[in-house]
Amino acid sequence: MTHTTGTPPASSERGLAGLEEKRRGGPRTQVPPQVRARVIALTRMAPPADSGLSHWSTRTLASHLQRREGVSVSWHYIARVWRGENLQPHRSGTFKISKDPAFAEKVADVVGLYLAPPGGAVELAGPRARD
Repeated sequence: MTHTTGTPPASSERGLAGLEEKRRGGPRTQVPPQVRARVIALTRMAPPADSGLSHWSTRTLASHLQRREGVSVSWHYIARVWRGENLQPHRSGTFKISKDPAFAEKVADVVGLYLAPPGGAVELAGPRARD
């Protein structure tokens, strides 16, 4: 048998052992359904208070799963799960209170101006900005 390409066949380098099938890359390891369910559950919950986050990102959720639960998934996997479940944590429909310690005082000041404006005050309004 004549070999015409630039590299010799495996059988000429390793004899009969070269004819055996080389082990090829197998299919990707499957993520257990419990991990997928955990990703979905965590996405629907607020991040831990000590994280300082208002919502999850794919990278912060992947990092949290690795650090706190010992589950290693890529942020790409989390993004696929979010797309498949139509989850958009950055667009949550709930109002989140500011973490500013003076938030309540600031709200009281603004509401107070509307309820009892100072004498001679003029309210100016411009066109609303579109979302």
